[in-house]
Amino acid sequence: MDEEDSTSMDVLESPSDDIAAELVSDRSAYEKQKATLQTYIDSIPYECESIDVMQAKLEYIVGKLIVCAKSKNWLVLTTWDAILQCWLQMRYPMTTSTRAALVRFYYELCLLPGIEVRVIRSWADMLYRLLGSKTVKRKLEATDLQLPWKPLWDVLYKELFPKSRLAEFQGNRNLNNILLYVAESCKRYFPATDIPDMLETFLPILTPDTTLTMIPVLTSFLPPTHTHIYLPVIFRIWEAFNSHIMDDRFLEFAGILAEEHVAGKEGLAGEEGGAAWKDIGIWTQEEWLMLISKGIESLYVPVGNSSQNVAATAVQADATAARQGSKVKKTISRISFLAKLFVYSMALDGPIRGDSASTPGSPNSQPMGYLAGSKALDSLDKLITSTESFFHPSNSGHWTFTLTNLLQRLTVEFADRWLEEQQPSCKTPVAHRLTPSLRRAFVDVLRTPAFLAMFSKDSFSISMAQGALRTMALLEPTLIMPELLERAYGGLEVVNETHRTTAVLKMLSGISLPLVSEMIWRPGQKHLLPLLELCLPGIDLNDPNKTVCATLFIVSTMQHVKVGDLSMHHSGFTLSGDAPGEELMEVDTEDTHIPEGVEMSPFVSLSKREERTLVRESTAGFADWVTSLFRRVLALYENLPEEGGKKKTTGGKTEETVLKSIKSMLDVVTLHLSDQLFDLVLNLVFDYAATNAKSNAIRAFGQLVACLARAQPQKTLDKFLPSCISRIQEELKYGASSIRTTSTHDLVPSDTTLHWNMSILRGCLAYGAHALLKHKEDIINLLSLLLNKTKNERGYTGTAAIVTRVMHALSGVYPSDNRFVNEDVWNQPEFNESHNTQWGRLYEAKDVKVKWHIPSTEEVQFILDILDRVAAPALDKIETLARSTQHWDEVVRNDFCRYLLFVRSIWSGLPSFLKEGPKDVVHPCLDPEIELEELIVDHLDVKAGFILTDLNDPRYQQALQHRIRFGNVTHLAAVALRQIQGGEDHLDAVVAVVKAIDTYFLDYGMSRADFITLQKNFAQSREVNRVSARQKENSRIAWVKRAQVYHCGRLYIHALYRRRSSLDDTLLKEDLVELCLSPYTRVRRLAQNVLHSACGSYVRATRYILPSIFNALSKGNDPDRVKGALYVLGNKGTAALTMSEPPLRRQYLVALLECQHEEKPSIQKLVTTFSTECLIHLGEEVIRTSSYTAPTPGIESSIRTLEEEFSPAIIDSQLTKVAVECAAKRAKRCLEESDKTVRSILEIACRPTTHWRYVHMAMKFLMGFLRRDAVAPPELVRFFMEQTLSPQSGIRASAEQAIVKTAVLMKIRAYAKTDDELWLCKWQSPFARTISINNPPAFLEQLYQPINEVDGFYVDLLDTGFLAWTKTIKCYPVNLTNSVSWDLASRQCLQAMRSCIGKGYFTQLATLWSQESSKASGSPHLHAENVIFMITLAKLFNGEHMHLILPIVEPLMIDADKFKQAAAAEILTGLLRGSKHWPKQTREELWSWLTPRFNVIFTQAKPDTISYWTSFLEHTLLNLDPRRFQPLVDWILSLHLDFQGDSAFSMTKALNVIVVFIDSVGVRFNGVSEKYASIFFDNTDSNYAEIRTSISNALCLIAKYQWRPAYPSVDALLAACADSPDPLRIRQGFFSYHVQSIIDNLPKWKDERFSPPRVSQSRYDKVGLTMLLWLWVSLHSPEACLVRPHAMALLPELLSMSELSDNPELQKYSSAVLRVFSSGHLPPSLTHIVLENLVSAIQSSESWRIRLHALPALVVFFYRNLLTISSNGVLKIMDVLLDCLSDENVEVREMSSKTLAGVVRCSQRQNIIPLKNRFISLARSVKLPSRTHHDYGESLRKLHSAILGLCALIESFPYSVEPWMPSLTEVLARHATDPPPISTTIRHCASEFKKTHQDTWHKDQLAFDEDQLQSLSTMLVGTSYYA
Repeated sequence: MDEEDSTSMDVLESPSDDIAAELVSDRSAYEKQKATLQTYIDSIPYECESIDVMQAKLEYIVGKLIVCAKSKNWLVLTTWDAILQCWLQMRYPMTTSTRAALVRFYYELCLLPGIEVRVIRSWADMLYRLLGSKTVKRKLEATDLQLPWKPLWDVLYKELFPKSRLAEFQGNRNLNNILLYVAESCKRYFPATDIPDMLETFLPILTPDTTLTMIPVLTSFLPPTHTHIYLPVIFRIWEAFNSHIMDDRFLEFAGILAEEHVAGKEGLAGEEGGAAWKDIGIWTQEEWLMLISKGIESLYVPVGNSSQNVAATAVQADATAARQGSKVKKTISRISFLAKLFVYSMALDGPIRGDSASTPGSPNSQPMGYLAGSKALDSLDKLITSTESFFHPSNSGHWTFTLTNLLQRLTVEFADRWLEEQQPSCKTPVAHRLTPSLRRAFVDVLRTPAFLAMFSKDSFSISMAQGALRTMALLEPTLIMPELLERAYGGLEVVNETHRTTAVLKMLSGISLPLVSEMIWRPGQKHLLPLLELCLPGIDLNDPNKTVCATLFIVSTMQHVKVGDLSMHHSGFTLSGDAPGEELMEVDTEDTHIPEGVEMSPFVSLSKREERTLVRESTAGFADWVTSLFRRVLALYENLPEEGGKKKTTGGKTEETVLKSIKSMLDVVTLHLSDQLFDLVLNLVFDYAATNAKSNAIRAFGQLVACLARAQPQKTLDKFLPSCISRIQEELKYGASSIRTTSTHDLVPSDTTLHWNMSILRGCLAYGAHALLKHKEDIINLLSLLLNKTKNERGYTGTAAIVTRVMHALSGVYPSDNRFVNEDVWNQPEFNESHNTQWGRLYEAKDVKVKWHIPSTEEVQFILDILDRVAAPALDKIETLARSTQHWDEVVRNDFCRYLLFVRSIWSGLPSFLKEGPKDVVHPCLDPEIELEELIVDHLDVKAGFILTDLNDPRYQQALQHRIRFGNVTHLAAVALRQIQGGEDHLDAVVAVVKAIDTYFLDYGMSRADFITLQKNFAQSREVNRVSARQKENSRIAWVKRAQVYHCGRLYIHALYRRRSSLDDTLLKEDLVELCLSPYTRVRRLAQNVLHSACGSYVRATRYILPSIFNALSKGNDPDRVKGALYVLGNKGTAALTMSEPPLRRQYLVALLECQHEEKPSIQKLVTTFSTECLIHLGEEVIRTSSYTAPTPGIESSIRTLEEEFSPAIIDSQLTKVAVECAAKRAKRCLEESDKTVRSILEIACRPTTHWRYVHMAMKFLMGFLRRDAVAPPELVRFFMEQTLSPQSGIRASAEQAIVKTAVLMKIRAYAKTDDELWLCKWQSPFARTISINNPPAFLEQLYQPINEVDGFYVDLLDTGFLAWTKTIKCYPVNLTNSVSWDLASRQCLQAMRSCIGKGYFTQLATLWSQESSKASGSPHLHAENVIFMITLAKLFNGEHMHLILPIVEPLMIDADKFKQAAAAEILTGLLRGSKHWPKQTREELWSWLTPRFNVIFTQAKPDTISYWTSFLEHTLLNLDPRRFQPLVDWILSLHLDFQGDSAFSMTKALNVIVVFIDSVGVRFNGVSEKYASIFFDNTDSNYAEIRTSISNALCLIAKYQWRPAYPSVDALLAACADSPDPLRIRQGFFSYHVQSIIDNLPKWKDERFSPPRVSQSRYDKVGLTMLLWLWVSLHSPEACLVRPHAMALLPELLSMSELSDNPELQKYSSAVLRVFSSGHLPPSLTHIVLENLVSAIQSSESWRIRLHALPALVVFFYRNLLTISSNGVLKIMDVLLDCLSDENVEVREMSSKTLAGVVRCSQRQNIIPLKNRFISLARSVKLPSRTHHDYGESLRKLHSAILGLCALIESFPYSVEPWMPSLTEVLARHATDPPPISTTIRHCASEFKKTHQDTWHKDQLAFDEDQLQSLSTMLVGTSYYA
């Protein structure tokens, strides 16, 4: 196993098993771990190591880790990590202190600066494994471990805020995410006393430009205790920003805290650290409303007909904040945390709400109290009610998945908390726990949406709804099961709606447990048979999906049931039952009352006695059901397509899936059949087999027989074997399978019977080894016969499959009994007479008795006999053939392939037969000078149930000789085949050899893929029957699979880190490597796969083969060999290894560069791919990792702690000493090799014959070798400088980057004093000073003043002072005295650069930069690499080349060619930015040249070049003190802004300069921002759209930078957040005065509007549009809250603009802004103001258009602030809606009816009866006069309003029929024939009603009497034809 593979080998965490441990809750953690381990050890059939033995192994592993850490051998250390993972996999207990010490050790490792990211990632992963994921209980508490957070922050800081020029080279290395992940895993171990320090560190650097980076830091670092310190400030920051990422992070944080502090002060954090219970859970009312409001936003439900996505503004805001470019990535499932938030905040914390909907009261009576007395549940109820209609399949969209996911997560979290609170160890105070009434109410709330979502259109949503229903059925079966079964019968009985059928079958398979277990829901069992019978027609080849669902349902129910007839056992049985603990389980006594109106329902629970009688009688139908099931399956088999194709599959993917699901169904069914029924089925299948042989069902029928054999092997084998053998002999005698072939082909019809019987045999022989012994001779003779007689490919592969099966059955250790009860119970006579009482029984781990197959002595002998009598002769035959290679023909080849396959199959059936002994390693591949034999990784030797382990056992030796001979013969065959001519014909033979090598190397123990499959399989079966990880009971099959996974985990460990014997080496190097270089692609591919797997299993195998591979790459090799070698080297694992070893790295890179002589395009393509891929392994950190010499004090101290945990013997001082000595040599060698590599690559790159692509490749490699702790050699720098003038733009760009990188690293090295400063980027520039900020306002004031030329200072980066100020800040004095002191090597470098810059250098450079770029990019922009290159040159040479450059720039600036102007802008940007530390005189010369030219540049800029010059401004000014560029700033501020000129372009030109300037200088614009804001507001009436856009952008930016709630200290900020109502000053509005004056003028301007078509020229329209644009832009920015006060003030105007139909643009924008504004989150204090505005606008406006536009906004607003609107507010809404119902305009009336339905549904249920009476009396009081009558219009309107009101009431309950509803049909039916719009309204209402009730109509119709049903149909179609 190679080093690199070990880091990628993540041994899977076995799913959590703290379950057994939970039983002993009061004992210590260590005791609990021991109890868990015991259940594992008891479940496997051989003796395991004692705890002491494993503890010694742990000590050995940790000892090696310590030696590696002390000698700083990080790469070898990672290989020992993998062994530690293997140790953890074994589940042995580890003391808390040891675990804590190891965590501390890995934590310190993650903090090492300058280590390769890949390595740190593996350590972070290890850290996570040691801490364990919290499923049930944490492995370490905060009391067990304290970690320092500051060092982690130091390492992270340089990743989050890298130095600008360094950031270019780091690419996306992802280290920040790894370190944040470490912080998140460890945050609870950071001392809580450090919270103030953390806030002191993080809050001052949180600014609007760093939110996306700093918010994840806050949530990742803050420990989850003492929340009162930081929650107030977090909520204030949250409400101040509009950001999707922030919502993600804070919702996640809130969910975690809610769960963490569910026990309040009683929890683990104790009195001091625990969160106090407040209004709702640990939240205040205001915080809760904010959380829920964000939650509602996260559901993305398009309420109020807004087609757009409501939360889009937050996503867009994050995109606009792209300058800070959040590098932090993490996918957060918001919905899970929202669910946690709801569930963990539930408690009885308020009065219980009486349901007053049925009691008539005055229309404004408000319900008091909360649902079930819980405020959180009440909020959830409102949320679910308001979104209920979106769960219906007819209303599906992108929100469906989110909503159903919410349902599922809610039920999961609820069940988890419920179970936790049942535990004796639960800390939650009883008063705060969930209660049965809460549980019932919770299920009641989620029930309807889950039933609706059950029939969703997409499968994800269906499975979510299924999950939710499953959990609810286990929590409250009486509420869920009856309704579910009703839908189930309905869905299975309709034939024509397949979608409903499949959905119902899926649902049923989810709720199988309550259905079959009388413990959970007593009435369920009697429904089992009727449902099973109904689902039989579902097994149908024409509908694969339905078949899969039907088999799923059968599997899920049958795995809990014994299929046997009980009706005959009536007599002597007491019906009291004898199931254990059954009397205690009678919980459902409260549910015996029968609700009225359901007397005759089949779903009502009868007494236990009656129920059991019914169930027993129903089981009589099992026999019929089983026979019809098998007949149905056989009929399906007959209709299968023919088998064929390469893989011999049956049909396509769908058929394969169907067959797979049928197989697993038959498996479960046959396993649980009673003996009588088994015999019945056995005979039925035997008769079928005897009379048929279907070519299309050969495989499928074999599977069916295998299912029978698995259940009862002896019976099946005895029945089938004799007849099969005789038929096979018969067929072979008459020449079946006698035509020789070696490649796949279709079935020969005459062979059908032979294959049919072979397939049956394969099924019979697969299980039950004891049954095989009886027929031993028959089987051996049969195998010989088949081996010699089956000659076509189909025949001999069938034979091979049989022999593998036999070997597996005989040699395997596997559980042999998967029934749902233990074997002793299954065999009891009492159980057979009353097994229905045990259906659905669950076990605890300790009660399961697993029955295993372990090979007996006879079986081992049987295997050895097969090896002697069948395999040995076959090997003889192969040997003979391999020796006679002269005349190979068809016959010889066929024999060769047949025999080899047969022998290989025998060994692939014996993976755990022989345990490998110690091997004699001939080629250790060690470099003794720098590597130690003792540190090479060693495999963890654990017991794994191998059969033959004792070297002295003669049987072991016998088997070993067979295996060695197999290896030798394979080698012989490989050699032979290489010599044969005409290889094309013998490809099949070559492939057979590769596969034989594969078996020899890899069929040992357990392969990774198989192990992962088993683990997934176990995890799946474990989840099916449990609602939470806390549940201790599970079905027996899950525990059996757990035992199997544990056993296989032990086997899997043996397959890793194996040693190589000389035979292994021969096969690897001489055979396998050669085959990897074969000219045939098929062989090459196969051999390469085998090679990579073998290198992953054998220690140092990769190093052993690499010389041969490099050899194949040298000149003169065949192109195919080169290609094969490239593929081997390019494999990710191999490449990682070669790139981490310095000598190999050199060979690899040079080999790639030497490939240019190959002409094949495919080879060149490979070289390009692999050369790009290996760049990630090239970098200073890779070199540093392998030559690390810096001190590591943190690790040293963690090692001391670790050593205390173990015995003194852990320290091997001799080994440590040698290792440390080696370390120095290793580091030296590594650096020498790196220099050598650089020289070799440089030599190739400088050859005149090297193609430019290869020069470019070499350059990229060379850049990877530049590092900060050594200077680049001058010749390398010269090469880079020369290439900056390359005509190839790619090479040029790379060369420029390389020079920049060289210069930056040189600078860093010159500045840094220590290793830490160097690698943690903490160096101090000699030019910089640090000053302390004592008086922030005065400090800021100073920045606005002109610079003091004597002792002034520049402050470049102002990255603090938004929320609070840091204590100090970095600044640069104006008069610099000192310069950089370069060391000799650096001076040589500079000299090399200088020598390249001659007279013509810049002329050439400018010419190249002015070329048209080949990359066509959308917007013109400056090339960053050019700008940075120029900056670097300017900085390095302090402007000494300025006089050369300026004359060159002059003509370019005014050239009409835009590319030349771009080059000029790039050069000038570089000069200005680079002049930062120039001597004063040089700087002044530059300005005196440049200042007069600003006007020239500005005047000549055209639309296609202006963006270059605005970029120039932005790049120049960004993050530098603008006072450095005083002349430029003065020029910008002196620009005349003209808003009323003729040319829009010349006006926007100046305006854009100002906007760019504001954005670049940020806060420092505040000195003049007020003046500019006035100018902009005075000119909002510009004629040009471009100018209006620029003005709105500028205003948005001015507000952003004026907003600085900066507090003098963090403490002051925290205090303000806790007490003040608006601590972050977001409610004041920065432009109130200007906005107010516009509001005052708007009415006047409105009267002055022009008439169309000149209306858009009116001042009102122009100003209005500018304001709307400004609101729109601001609402989509991160600082959206700043514009909120202005938006509120403009609200009435917005509404009046929305009616102006003569200006569509104004109308469109005002509606859009209204919608966005009303859908955003508002603080509760503002909601009533907005509500007042909306309501008064609707009430007071004369225009119906305003009402029509305001109503949707009102709806959106009502939904978004559902919980915040007070009861008075709701009444106001109701009054408005009732007024609008009688509006003159039909559209307004209909809109308000729709709105009313929603409002009633969400919050006004108690007013339904008064409203109903009001509408009915209104309808009765209106009599429609004739159409000509003058009152006709008025009466029609009144009547329509009454009808609309009644329809709204009906529509407010779309999915149920309330008691008051049926009577309304008669009222409405009377008016069904009235003139429109009345009749259309009624018809629409009736069709909606029909649509929403069709699912439950069979039940709903019972609520109507006959007349009412007649009225309903009248409503649908108008008058009846017969009336």
